[in-house]
Amino acid sequence: MSAPHETGTSDKTGTFDETGTFDETGTFDETGTSRSAEDATPTIESAPREPERPVGLGLGGWLRWAWRTLTSMRTALILLFLFALGSVPGSLYPQRAVDPARVAQYFQNSPAEAKWLDRFWLFDVFTSPWFAAVYLLLFISLAGCVLPRALLHVKEIRRRPPAAPRNLLRLPYGEAFEGDLTVEAAAATLRRKRFRVVTGPGWVAGEKGYLRETGNLLFHVALLALLLAVGAGGLYGYRGNVLVVEGDGFANAVAAYDRFMPGQRVTAESLEPFSFTLKDFSASYVAAGPKQGQPLDYLARLSVRDSPASAPHDVDLKVNDPLDVNGTLTYLIGHGYAPTFKVTDGKGQVAFDGPVPCLADDQATYTSECVIKVPDAQPTQLGFLARFLPTTVPNGDAWVSIFPGAVNPTVQVFPFGGDLGFKSGRPQSVYQLDTTKLKPLGTMSAQPKPLKVGETRELAGGAGKIQFTGVREWISLQVTRDPGRLPALLAAAAAVIGLVLSLTIRRRRVWVRVKDRQITVGGLTRTEGGGAAFSEEFAEIAAALRGGPPAPSEDRPAGDEHAAPGARPDEE
Repeated sequence: MSAPHETGTSDKTGTFDETGTFDETGTFDETGTSRSAEDATPTIESAPREPERPVGLGLGGWLRWAWRTLTSMRTALILLFLFALGSVPGSLYPQRAVDPARVAQYFQNSPAEAKWLDRFWLFDVFTSPWFAAVYLLLFISLAGCVLPRALLHVKEIRRRPPAAPRNLLRLPYGEAFEGDLTVEAAAATLRRKRFRVVTGPGWVAGEKGYLRETGNLLFHVALLALLLAVGAGGLYGYRGNVLVVEGDGFANAVAAYDRFMPGQRVTAESLEPFSFTLKDFSASYVAAGPKQGQPLDYLARLSVRDSPASAPHDVDLKVNDPLDVNGTLTYLIGHGYAPTFKVTDGKGQVAFDGPVPCLADDQATYTSECVIKVPDAQPTQLGFLARFLPTTVPNGDAWVSIFPGAVNPTVQVFPFGGDLGFKSGRPQSVYQLDTTKLKPLGTMSAQPKPLKVGETRELAGGAGKIQFTGVREWISLQVTRDPGRLPALLAAAAAVIGLVLSLTIRRRRVWVRVKDRQITVGGLTRTEGGGAAFSEEFAEIAAALRGGPPAPSEDRPAGDEHAAPGARPDEE
């Protein structure tokens, strides 16, 4: 045994750990006890320092955190779910942009509920602030998520497949055989199967399935394009609703609409200058059987001028078959009856003569309710509530309609006289009559005797008379111009194609090693759930390389560390 050093300190500072590795972290003192390098250094006393305060993220850190959170895939999925969920009320409740008459009827039937729904924009879902907020956040999230992935995918496509591993039989799929295969022949075989191929000394690497990620990116980019198309339609498009009675016309001007909703970039000069006249409207129904009264077809015959200088031409307008004038579409969305009346006041003057659009109270029989307001009647203003029955039959002491077609049309009239309230300046609905300041003209009955076409009813107190002169029909139209319609269609088609690619294509790699006459083939799939399909493909590749039919093989789970059946022991 050698004697210890005279100073009691080792020549080099350090110790040997349990593995025999030298650790230069300490010294041995005179007693032979190890002490750290810090203990060996003289300490200098100093004033105690205050503990350092943790540094906050700051404005820049919070902005980076917010951006990363917003552009994460989880946030995008949540926003996409909210976008779909927010669209549900647009299908459950009538929308002012589509059917303002149903919205007005909703307010009439359930005023308290309608008031609360309107506070949350549930009658204008797709133009509400909360829907716009979800829409914009979803667009930003998808853009921030997809664009960096697209750049990475471009780099991935340009990257060469990796070189062959040393032991291919340790891969999930492997096979070894003898043959006269060369590297060039193996590369040609993989190229024929549409693999991207690189070669090296004694090996070939092939890879394919990049279209899977390409399809995934195409799907997300198409969603972005779809959102952009919808946004462009909202900025540069417009939508309007109008009710037209048979015999009347319509010109595409802002003043002619009952309701007009332009985009922010739309002006009065942006409207296409077309016009048309409703010549006739016909509706056909099932006449008998268990489906009696069910509608079969609706047809509106129009005389259309594409511009003020063009000649008129006839167009048949049907449901889901709109009138198209240079990209402006006119849809048939509803219809109803407009009985015509002639009102003579107490002084013998004709105060009203024309059609009155009625709203259907019963969609099965088209029993409808109308309001007639005659502010020019003398000596007192007149107002009428009317119930229109298309096919009238007696039912005890009452009259009802049993068919939606106008087979036996009649009208029950409820007359009132007094101040209609036009001088107050408050807006009024043409489908409602405020009877608080009016008095009935005659005895009121819940079921008055209906008037047939051509019959007249005299009003009490010499206030005049009302005559039921005929029946017309009206149609409600929606005129829209959406420049983003075709881009949205193309984006939706691209999204479907991208989704199909991402779900059907698998990413996989194949390697071949050639040494003397020993050929080793290995492969793996980089897509979960693609093992069964790749097993068959790998067997075909191995058979093509071997030059014979595919050999029966057993699938081995990914990560199996054992050689494939048939491998030689020295190759493990």
